[in-house]
Amino acid sequence: MKVFIKTYGCQMNERDSEAVGALFVQAGHTLCDHENDADVLLFNTCSVRDAAERKAKGKIGFMRKLKLRNPDLIIGVMGCMAQRLGDQLLAELPHLDFVLGTGQIHKALETAEKIAAERKKIANTDVAPEEIDMLGAHSVNSQSAQIAITRGCNRFCSYCIVPYVRGREVSRSKESILDEARSLVDSGVREILLLGQNVAAYGLNGDIRPPAEDHSPFAELLEELNEIPGLARIRYTSPYVSYFNTRLISALANCSKVCRNIHLPLQSGSDRILAAMNRQYTAQSYRDKVAQLRSAMPDLTFSTDVIVGFPGETEEDFNLTRELMNEVGFEQAYIFKYSPRPGAKSATLADTVSEEEKLRRNNILLDDLQLRIGAKLASLTGSTQEILCEGVSARNPARWTGRTGTNFVVHFDPDANVRPGYLRQVKITRSGNVSLFGELI
Repeated sequence: MKVFIKTYGCQMNERDSEAVGALFVQAGHTLCDHENDADVLLFNTCSVRDAAERKAKGKIGFMRKLKLRNPDLIIGVMGCMAQRLGDQLLAELPHLDFVLGTGQIHKALETAEKIAAERKKIANTDVAPEEIDMLGAHSVNSQSAQIAITRGCNRFCSYCIVPYVRGREVSRSKESILDEARSLVDSGVREILLLGQNVAAYGLNGDIRPPAEDHSPFAELLEELNEIPGLARIRYTSPYVSYFNTRLISALANCSKVCRNIHLPLQSGSDRILAAMNRQYTAQSYRDKVAQLRSAMPDLTFSTDVIVGFPGETEEDFNLTRELMNEVGFEQAYIFKYSPRPGAKSATLADTVSEEEKLRRNNILLDDLQLRIGAKLASLTGSTQEILCEGVSARNPARWTGRTGTNFVVHFDPDANVRPGYLRQVKITRSGNVSLFGELI
C-alpha cells in the first residue's frame, strides 16, 4: 500500500506521524508525497485551537472526491480531534473508514490492513499503555530526530484541552529514552529534540507541585544524554517555568551539548489573566526565573507562547503582556488569538474581546517581535557562530543552511568539506529579516 500522512498541529503530532509512517515502511508499505497517489490517507489532527480543527475537517471533507473516484481508498483520522470527537467523525464524514484517538495511533497499521481485508469502519479512542503509546519507531532521514519523553499533561490550564485529549501526564523510563537516543546516534543523528507537554516535569510522576530545589529527574536525563558519544546537540520543548529549579538550571549550564535556547510559554503578563488561565505563576516570578537562567547562561535566547484576547482581558492586561515581552526580549514568539475550546474551563466564560480587537493586539505584538528580531540579528553581524549544518537552502540551492545553538538560522556558501550534521564555525557577514548570512571559517 502507498500511504500519505498529513499532520496538523504541534511537534508531538509530527513525531507521532513519523513513527506511524515508519511502522508502515517496516511492514513493507511505502510513503508517498501526494494524496492522489495513495491507497491509504492518514490525517493526524490537532484540537488545541479551533482553526486547526476547521482546517483538518475541511481537508478531510475534500477527500470525498478521491473516495468517489477510488472506492478502495482507505481514509483514517488520528490524534487529538479524533480523540475528542470519536465516532462522531464517522457520522459527520461518511467517507471516513477509521478514527483512532491519541492512545491508539500505534494501531494505525493494523487498522488500515484490517479495513483493507474486511471493509468495516472502526473507531477506537481507548487509552493505551505508556510505553506503547510513546512509539519508538523512526524514519531517520536527517541529522536531527525527535524523542517523546512524556505524554499528556496534568496542568489543566483553563483554555487548554490537552489533558482531556492526550490524557494525564506519564513519563517514559530513562533507560528506554537513552536506548532510543543511542540507536538514533548510531544511525547518523547528531541532534535530538526532547518532546513533552511539560518536559521539565519528566520523572515527577504527575506531581504538579514544583520539585525541591535539589531534585530534577529531567536534569539527570539531560546529563546522561550529554555523555552519549557522537551526539552533538540536545534541544527540548516545552517546559513550564516553575520547574526550573537550582538543580535543573545547573545541569543546563554545565551540559555542553544542551542548546542555549529555551521555549518558555508565558501566555500573559497580567497576574489577573494568569490566574484566570490557571497558570500558577505570576509575572514577577516569571521575570525572576528568566533572570536566574540568564545569570547562569548569559548567551541564552528565549521563545514563548502568548494568547491575546482571553476572556476579560482589558487594555491594561494586554499592555502588561506587551511590556513583559519587550522586557524579556523574546527572540521568537507564537502569538495566538484566543478561541474557546469545547471542554476547556474557559469555554464557559463570555468571550468578551472582539475579533477585531484580538487581531489588533495580535498585530501589535507581532510588530514588536519583528523589531526585536531585526535588532538581535543585526547585533550578531561580525560575530563567529557555531552552526549545525542542515543541508541545501530551500530558497537558494547554491547555499546551505545551518542553525546556531541559540536557534538562529544561518545561510552560507558551502565548501568541499561540509556535510549535514557537521558542526562548523561561521563568520556572520550580514543579517536579514529572520535569518543570518555568513562565511565558513
